[in-house]
Amino acid sequence: MRAIVYTETGEPSVLQLVEREVPQPGAGEVRVRVVVSGVNPTDWKSRRGQGIVGASVTEVVPNQDGAGVVDAVGAGVTEFALGDRVWLHLAAYQRQSGTAQEFAVLPVNRVAPLADAVGFDVGASLGVPAMTAHRALTVEEDGPARLSPGALAGRTVLVAGGAGAVGHAAIQLARWAGARVITTVSGATKATLATAAGAHHVVVYTEGNPAEQIRALAPDGVNLIVEVAPAVNAELDAAVVAPRASVAIYATDGGGRITLNASPNMGGNVRYQFILLYTVGQAALDAARADVSAAAAAGVFAVGEAAGLPLHRFPLERTADAHAAVEAGVVGKVLIDVAPPA
Repeated sequence: MRAIVYTETGEPSVLQLVEREVPQPGAGEVRVRVVVSGVNPTDWKSRRGQGIVGASVTEVVPNQDGAGVVDAVGAGVTEFALGDRVWLHLAAYQRQSGTAQEFAVLPVNRVAPLADAVGFDVGASLGVPAMTAHRALTVEEDGPARLSPGALAGRTVLVAGGAGAVGHAAIQLARWAGARVITTVSGATKATLATAAGAHHVVVYTEGNPAEQIRALAPDGVNLIVEVAPAVNAELDAAVVAPRASVAIYATDGGGRITLNASPNMGGNVRYQFILLYTVGQAALDAARADVSAAAAAGVFAVGEAAGLPLHRFPLERTADAHAAVEAGVVGKVLIDVAPPA
């Protein structure tokens, strides 16, 4: 089978196409014929030695997310059968075998059912973005621990960076759960994408006073902020939160050092929750996998420019170019076509 590997960390050029033996699933594992592999920032960071793989590698197949069809099952597996359509997540976490290959073997708790009506492009776009968004939307002190229709009814959610992959997923999940969604973006093009994703209100933070604009939309404050740039937005967040609000921080765009004004945050009993999908614990992952699968089956997730998330496609042999595109900050979702759907 064809696979992309790297044996040293560094530039995208360390990624090489090789031929490998088709792996066999062990007990509690399934083998998936990968149709589409998704690329996330965590993938290029790991390739550079900044992430979960680290600087010491032997032969690593990159990419955490993907979608495909179950091709074989190991001993004791009852959750999946041959031919099942699935989406994959955390494929390369504490392992060195991700989704940039024609066949991937994963533990069953990193595989989720993909409804027949849901395309493989959507399936490969879930994983890290959608599960991170799920966690961000379920950490509010007075909010739900699980998402379903109506779970966030009556609540206002602010999504910082609504044109990004996690922001896009957060908008769609929050709307499905019944929240009113406000998002901030940097300009008109991203505003169009965030609106297409389903945000009720879009604030261009480079124009006027974004705090005043958000307060005008939510006079009582926002209940939950899905935050991508806490160092940049700390003052804005403090100005727009409702009492007992939570700020869920999943990235540190704009810098890793955050300065908080204690008075407004203390007076509002504001909670700051940092999120890294790899260490949230199995219970949170299981909840996210189940709820994201249900939302996908309900048609909640959509990808493509018309849905607010432009797609950028690469064949497997150009995985290096796919990584370079994500590393350069391309707007949208980068997908790798690994094999035909059937």
